[in-house]
Amino acid sequence: MTDIIKIGFSLIIVGFALVFLGFIPSARNANFAGLVMIGPIPIAFGSSPGITLIAMAIGLLLMFAYFMLGRKNA
Repeated sequence: MTDIIKIGFSLIIVGFALVFLGFIPSARNANFAGLVMIGPIPIAFGSSPGITLIAMAIGLLLMFAYFMLGRKNA
């Protein structure tokens, strides 16, 4: 059984390496955005205004879901 675990772990490492190597050529013109949730409050940042607005919209959706799913029936 340990051989199967070693093979699986090796495949995961190879997969991560291939994904990382695939990002290197396309990293020059990449846009990025980040979303930090502090409790239910979203904080969005990004490299361009458009991608930042998309991240903020996702944050607002998550905040809405947090409030709607977190309600308890009285």
